[in-house]
Amino acid sequence: MRRLLQKYSPVIRFIFTFLGTYLLLAFLYNIYLQNFHSSTYYPDYLTHLVALQSEAVVSSLGYEAQLNSGYPELTMHLIVNGKFVARIIEGCNAMSIIILFVSFMIAFAGGLKTTLIFTVAGAVVIYVTNILRIALMSIGIYEYPWHAHFLHTIAFPLVIYGAVFLLWVLWISIYSKQIGYESRH
Repeated sequence: MRRLLQKYSPVIRFIFTFLGTYLLLAFLYNIYLQNFHSSTYYPDYLTHLVALQSEAVVSSLGYEAQLNSGYPELTMHLIVNGKFVARIIEGCNAMSIIILFVSFMIAFAGGLKTTLIFTVAGAVVIYVTNILRIALMSIGIYEYPWHAHFLHTIAFPLVIYGAVFLLWVLWISIYSKQIGYESRH
């Protein structure tokens, strides 16, 4: 048994580091959600910011976009050319996906500087991808309402999770080159 634990210690360390980091960050995010609701930035600051930025992207693409509070629901309503197209809820702000990404990065860390730079850059890429995802999905639902279910449940989740997967593959490539370089010197 001891030999098996030694043989698989990197895998075991990865799993426990990933799970521990994920649980800690999810716990901290949950505290944020429970304690930082405000009437100014409804339903919470991050979701409100994502909704505003998504509205700005829709507007920049030539559509008339409007954002309304979905009160009493914890949501913002995105309206395109006078038609309600999307509810932006807490789950739309990409924080849970960023937490997943950061947890992986910490569990699969390379050099401190490289890992930190890639983690921050990756989180920004995920955040921006999410804003574009919401904006384009809203326009898609406005233009093709009969495809709303497909766009919301398949196409655009594929975009955000695909971006995370590609970032992970890129990181593994960078990490393996770092390990290869370190082992030769």
